[in-house]
Amino acid sequence: MNKIGSIAFLGILLVFSWLMLKLTIPYFRFEYDVSFLLTKQSVLHIASWRYAFYIHISTSLIVLFTGIFQFVNYLLVHYPRLHRVFGKTYLVTVLFLSAPSGLIMSFYANGGLWSKISFVCVSLLWWLFSFIAYQKIKKRKIEQHINFMIRSYALTLSAISLRLYVVFLPHIFHLHSHEMYTLVAWLSWVPNLLIAEWIIRSQFFQRVEGNVSV
Repeated sequence: MNKIGSIAFLGILLVFSWLMLKLTIPYFRFEYDVSFLLTKQSVLHIASWRYAFYIHISTSLIVLFTGIFQFVNYLLVHYPRLHRVFGKTYLVTVLFLSAPSGLIMSFYANGGLWSKISFVCVSLLWWLFSFIAYQKIKKRKIEQHINFMIRSYALTLSAISLRLYVVFLPHIFHLHSHEMYTLVAWLSWVPNLLIAEWIIRSQFFQRVEGNVSV
């Protein structure tokens, strides 16, 4: 992206990341009467779900923030070491913490079977795309690495798109909560992935191959 596009891209994502941080902070009172947890009273007694939840919301903030800086050419050109630090942090966090904890949570997702299937799919794809991105950069296949990082970050952004749909969709579609959960579960990531594929095919991000490495 050019300089203006990079600044706009950074600004938008930083604003949404800040809003995500504000939404997440109340959960660290470790009380169970907070927002989303009010819908999970039936599983709060399951230790694996609780641990996965707190790991997921903590590390998702890390990957949202570090992922932002993977696609800004100015940083790639002028601060390649910073790019690599953020990139390694992003991949390690997704592979070992964020995606596995998301997978555990998906088995207890609200909305029934189809909602669960959706969250299982996005967790597995998130892990897979991130792992392939790592493999590609190790083999110095730069363009393929970038493409899979775009796919991975598109799924990272499902954390934001999910919350946007939760806010706005009830005003558009008057569905029962069960149906709304299912709709949001799929909308939170499928359009993101379609947009990612469009970005890849349109080469929206200029390739800066010389500075990308592990």
